[in-house]
Amino acid sequence: MNTVPRSEPLSALDHKSIAHRYQQVRNLTVGLCRTLTPEDMTVQSMPDASPAKWHLAHSSWFFENFLLAPHLKGYRPFDPQFSYLFNSYYFTLGSMHPRPERGLLTRPGVDEISRYREHVDEHMHTLLEARNGEPDLTFLTTLGINHEQQHQELLLMDIKHLFSRNPLKPAWRELPAPEPAATTLLKFISRPEGLLAIGHAGSGFAFDNETPRHRVFIQAHSLANRLTTNGEYREFIRTGGYATPELWLSDGWATAQREDWNRPLYWNEDMTKEFTLAGERELDLDAPVCHLSYYEADAFARWAGARLPTEAEWESLAADQPEEGNLLESGRFHPQAAAAGANQLFGDVWEWTASSYAPYPGFKPLAGSLGEYNGKFMINQMVLRGGCCITPRKHVRASYRNFFYPQQRWLFAGLRLARAA
Repeated sequence: MNTVPRSEPLSALDHKSIAHRYQQVRNLTVGLCRTLTPEDMTVQSMPDASPAKWHLAHSSWFFENFLLAPHLKGYRPFDPQFSYLFNSYYFTLGSMHPRPERGLLTRPGVDEISRYREHVDEHMHTLLEARNGEPDLTFLTTLGINHEQQHQELLLMDIKHLFSRNPLKPAWRELPAPEPAATTLLKFISRPEGLLAIGHAGSGFAFDNETPRHRVFIQAHSLANRLTTNGEYREFIRTGGYATPELWLSDGWATAQREDWNRPLYWNEDMTKEFTLAGERELDLDAPVCHLSYYEADAFARWAGARLPTEAEWESLAADQPEEGNLLESGRFHPQAAAAGANQLFGDVWEWTASSYAPYPGFKPLAGSLGEYNGKFMINQMVLRGGCCITPRKHVRASYRNFFYPQQRWLFAGLRLARAA
C-alpha cells in the first residue's frame, strides 16, 4: 500500500495522546453495545443495515489491514478468513462477503469478535509505542479513529431500525426524558452574496472529500434560524403533502408511492408517537423532525414556500459557529427542541442539502487502497451537514460532508429551510 502523502492534513492531536485517543474511541464502541444481547448483535434488519457485531469486527479489520499488516513487522492476522468476512467495499484488498447477507454470519460469535478487538488493540499499542511520532502513522491512526466514530453512529442507526421491527418495541437503553423548551419562533437569517471559501482549512484532521478548500460564489439568500419541527412536518402531512405530486421530484413521488410512505419513518399511524432508542415515546411537536429521506425534505421545503440550502450556503453560516449542540456525548440520543438562541447547526439531525455529492474542484483521493474510502461514491447521493444526536462531538466540523442516497430514511436526518433573498 502506498504511504499517505505528506500534503494530507494531519491530526491536531499530539503524538503522545494518539494512543489514549485510540483507546477512548475503541472503548466507547464496546460501551454502546453494553445493553445488547448476542442475539441483538447478530441480526440484520435490512440490506442497508449491518449487525452490531459486524461493526465491531469491521472497525478492527480497518486497523488490522491499513495499519498493522503493512506497518508492524511480523504481525500475524487474528484469523485470515476475517479479511473476507469483514471487508466492506475495498476491492483493492480482495473480495468480500455480500453486504445483504451479513446477518447470516452466526459465526464468528460475539465472544470471538471481542477477542479479535483485544488482539488488534494490543498490537496497535505496540505499533504506536514503537513508531511514536511518525506523521504518516499518526494520520492513518487518526483516520482509523474517525472511521470507527462513523461506525459508532451507524451501529446505533442499525440497532434502532432493528428494534423498531420488533413488536415488543424494546429500548436500546433507558434515556432521560426530553428537556422542556419553549417553541423557538421560526425566522430567516439574511446572508449576502459573495465569493466565499469553503472546504477544510488545513488545521486538524479532515477526510479527503472535504478538500481542497476553494472559492464559490453564493447568491444572496436566507437560512432558517432552526431546524424544521415535528409539528411543522405533521401539518404538511395533514394538508395532503404526501398526496400532492406537484410538491415532489419525479423519483421521489415514484419512491413514496412504491414504498407507501405517508409519514416519517418511526412515527405511529395516528402521528402521536415515534419509536426512539429508548422505545416508543410521545411525539414532541417542538423537536426536529427526523428520519426523512431527501425526497421528503425537498417536498416539505416546496410546501413551505422555500427550498433546501446548498452545502456552500450551510457552511458559510456554520464556519464561524462553535461546534456545539445535541451530540452523542449529551447522552440524549434523540433530537431535542431548540433552546432559546440555539441555531442547531451542529447535532440533533443531519441536514439534507440541495447539493449532489460530487468532488470539489481539484479533488484528489488518498493514495492506494484508502482512495476507495470516499471518492468512488461521488455520484447519485446527496450531501448532509452538521452531525446529529448520535454523532461524536470530536467528529463534526463545519466542512464535514456526509452523504446518503436520496431514498434512505434510517439515518437521523431532517432539514433546515432556505429561501432566495
